[in-house]
Amino acid sequence: MLTTILWFIVVGAVIGALARLLLPGRNPIGIPLTILAGIVGAIVGGVVANALGAGAIIAFIFSVLVAALGVAVLTSANTRGIGGGRRHGLRARRRTF
Repeated sequence: MLTTILWFIVVGAVIGALARLLLPGRNPIGIPLTILAGIVGAIVGGVVANALGAGAIIAFIFSVLVAALGVAVLTSANTRGIGGGRRHGLRARRRTF
């Protein structure tokens, strides 16, 4: 079981790093948070798949999908202004008359 969780941590870190490289433009979250989101998503996905009795390959695929989804959700949530302010990449609208 410990080996499986360590495997999910490695997979999640790789997914987080790949998501950081593949997402275009400025990313509103840092590299460590992206990798952490990938790790958490992979562990959750893998544990859920194992609890449902899925095989090792299905658990691996499910952990990759949940990790990618977690990184995408976290990135899009921060892009849309949760936390607000200019430091999150939001620009003030200019009035045109």
